[in-house]
Amino acid sequence: MMKKSIVKTPDAPAAIGPYSQAVLFDGILYCSGQIPLNPGTMEIVTGGVKDQTQQVMDNLEQVLLAAGSDFSKVLKTTIYLADMNDFSVVNEVYGSKFPQNPPARETVAVKTLPKEVLVEISCIAHL
Repeated sequence: MMKKSIVKTPDAPAAIGPYSQAVLFDGILYCSGQIPLNPGTMEIVTGGVKDQTQQVMDNLEQVLLAAGSDFSKVLKTTIYLADMNDFSVVNEVYGSKFPQNPPARETVAVKTLPKEVLVEISCIAHL
């Protein structure tokens, strides 16, 4: 029987609600959405969407690494933006993590995000 395991690392922000940083099941890693929280202070990164996106990608990377995965093994991402006008800036930072064979993804603008951040990204990866 396959087993679900919870992935938790102090190198990414702790969950701020009833969810896990990631769940591993049958070799597939489901990473919860990351927002631009500094994992050491649990404060939102100041600056614009570029700085916030960099923190989000750093947080995701730490969760991936804690599970034994990395960006090259990401299958799909979802990007949530507070403002679709930030798309090109987010794409620049995001794209730097996927120089070849980028994953499938969707990008959507939403009315608001937790803690009024500008960007949130989740992903699904394999080990």
